Amino acid sequence: MEQLFNLNVEAYRLILLVVCVIIIGVVYRYISSKILSRRQLYYRNVYLKSDAWKRKRYVVLKRDNWSCVRCGAYATQVHHKRYAKKNIGKEPIKWLVSICEPCHDRLH
Repeated sequence: MEQLFNLNVEAYRLILLVVCVIIIGVVYRYISSKILSRRQLYYRNVYLKSDAWKRKRYVVLKRDNWSCVRCGAYATQVHHKRYAKKNIGKEPIKWLVSICEPCHDRLH
């Protein structure tokens, strides 16, 4: 314990810097998780129920002849190969594929 009190100013600065970096990291992760959660909520509760998504979904299923791109079974769902980082709903059709429920469950 005595060694802790006998540290020079530079050692205290280093300890303070490490503690600040840890605190900033924790706060950043917390804020990021809240932003991601709001984004996911909007995506699930608003966008996937919109007419725009229903039209895009229909176009993808029709393009793929209503068959799963993984196994060839009857496709009932559309899977995002990628998501738009910003602007939810602005993903191009080529990022979407038709897929059956069992294959979609395996992917997630």
